[in-house]
Amino acid sequence: MVASDKRGAAWPLFLISFLVLFLEVALIRWMPAYIRLLAYFSNFILLASFLGIGIGCLLAPLRTNLLRWFPLLQAVLVIVVAAGRIDIAVPQTSESIYFSSGTTDAVVPVEGTWFLPLLCIAVAALFVTLAQRLGREMNAHPPLRAYLVNLAGSLAGVVAFGVVSALQLPPVVWFGLPFLAAVPFLLEQPKAWAASGLFLLSVALGVTHELSGDTLWSPYYKITAHTQGKETVVEVNNIFHQSMAPVREKEYFYQWPYTVFGDTFEDVLVLGAGSGTDVSSALQHGAKRVDAVEIDPVIVRLGRQYHPEGPYKDPRVTVVNDDARHYLRTAEKQYDLIVFALIDSLTLQSSFSAVRLESFMFTEEAFRAARERLKPGGVLVVYNYFREKWLVDRLANSARNVFGEEPKVHIHKEHGYLGVMIAGPGTHRIAQWPTPPEKVAAYNHPDVVSPGLPLDRDASIRPATDDWPFLYMKEPHLPTHYAWALLGVLVVSVLAVGATLRAVGALAGGVAVRPLVPFFVLGAGFMILETKAITQFALIWGSTWVVASATIASVLVMAALGAWLASRLPRINPWAVGVPLFALLALAYALPIGTVSFGSLAAETAFYSLLTFSPVLLAGLLFSGSLKQTDNVAFAYGANLLGAMLGGVGEYLALVTGYRVLLVAIALCYLVAIVLYPRERKAAA
Repeated sequence: MVASDKRGAAWPLFLISFLVLFLEVALIRWMPAYIRLLAYFSNFILLASFLGIGIGCLLAPLRTNLLRWFPLLQAVLVIVVAAGRIDIAVPQTSESIYFSSGTTDAVVPVEGTWFLPLLCIAVAALFVTLAQRLGREMNAHPPLRAYLVNLAGSLAGVVAFGVVSALQLPPVVWFGLPFLAAVPFLLEQPKAWAASGLFLLSVALGVTHELSGDTLWSPYYKITAHTQGKETVVEVNNIFHQSMAPVREKEYFYQWPYTVFGDTFEDVLVLGAGSGTDVSSALQHGAKRVDAVEIDPVIVRLGRQYHPEGPYKDPRVTVVNDDARHYLRTAEKQYDLIVFALIDSLTLQSSFSAVRLESFMFTEEAFRAARERLKPGGVLVVYNYFREKWLVDRLANSARNVFGEEPKVHIHKEHGYLGVMIAGPGTHRIAQWPTPPEKVAAYNHPDVVSPGLPLDRDASIRPATDDWPFLYMKEPHLPTHYAWALLGVLVVSVLAVGATLRAVGALAGGVAVRPLVPFFVLGAGFMILETKAITQFALIWGSTWVVASATIASVLVMAALGAWLASRLPRINPWAVGVPLFALLALAYALPIGTVSFGSLAAETAFYSLLTFSPVLLAGLLFSGSLKQTDNVAFAYGANLLGAMLGGVGEYLALVTGYRVLLVAIALCYLVAIVLYPRERKAAA
């Protein structure tokens, strides 16, 4: 280990680490609430954060104090989002689907392929100002001590934002906590800079408060509700989501299962129950017990308050605030009818991936889980406005594979390819199926004639699976707008990092890049590993924000444990760590989640947790062992974050290959890191 007697105070490093992580998560939650469709690209904000933090750490030797510009950049970013009324325009091809609002409000439409790189520049610049101070504070401590304090601050940021989400607090709190965390650093500046900084942060805080208004903030969305005619309309992130009105005034498909089978369903399960219209329909048609599963607690609360028929107040109804897939895995009850109730979340599962919140609800594995919850004569019903015929084909193909027989499906082409699918053993009870109505009577749609025609199923459309859960892509590919946007981000990153290295090299007489390469590839591998952990662990405990936050926290804890072990070991043999790491990755490749059957959920969780987080621990040990040999912890950490950014871009390979193949990419990253592992140096006392 390099000789060092650095023993700076730990609290500034802890505080700046907390500030960086908390603000990163706050922006990922806040910006998509006001920039339509950014909810589908929030991982670009994450990539921009990594870019800014990496460059900021590399700029630690720069004499200019960049943190003094942080208040101005944050105020400008907040004001632009608030006043710009920006609406990302995504090419709506027949190959991929994005649900949008079709708003007639005055907005500034921008092309996503060039706006996303510009957004990355703005967000990255903001984090550069903070990360320079982060890098300086890390250099004030021995490497592993610096890393442990940084992890502790980051973990505190994750926990704090989890508490804020659980309490459903508004954005004024999200930005208020970073404001307070920044105050000690601002007060170190000359009086004029300190005063102007506090003023600008106050302006940003006031704008976020004023912009929020009377909106509600669930852990997933910005939610607004207003009366429009006879309906109470619910919008999430400025996009129409659902409405509440008497069932008789809603679309016919809410009552279609009872039109076909009569009032014969005693036990009904509604997945994605929303504000309660599907539940109300079941109650009106004689259901004795209804389990209503909804992931968003705020939407459930709105249903309790405003649904005109009060379905959630009925004693026959049990409301379950949970992810629907998790409920299917853990429930022991069986049902006469299971309804997939217009499940379309309009947001991503997490900022780490391109998987949408509901994606795992429409895989073949999910349909098998639903089949297990059906009684011998039960039926599964799925309906939605699917936008494209191939999406209906995909679900019909999944049902055909799972139930072993042709599902009953009809579509209304003129009404956004509204599709209604019924599958399950109960379909044999019906000798003569009724004819669907010619008018849908849909909210905010023209009342045109659109006959419900039987689906001519295209068997060539690939079903979604837990490994490839991209429901809204016709086939595995990297969409053009993603490709161009990612290319723009990479070009900007290469230019920015190159300029940074030249600037720092001019000050320090050159920067040795080769010693930073292991940290770079370690960051890329770790990012993909973390992404896969978050995405796949949702299959056990659901795609809720709690699970995502707990997984991120677990990853940080494993990394901290790796750093602690590295500090206790006199020498780390990279191959001694790498061989079991590769073995665990190979085992994870051979045994995807759900492959091995267990008698209990606890045993299954323990097994797959060990399989998921053991590689994280070993990867953390490998990184910490490398960190012990570095002369400049800020440079090493910056290179690691830049590598994490590349890993975030590499995650998009899953759109083509599925998530399982990413394990190969992870193994390659760690193989390069082991080959380039720094040589041991004599440790100082």
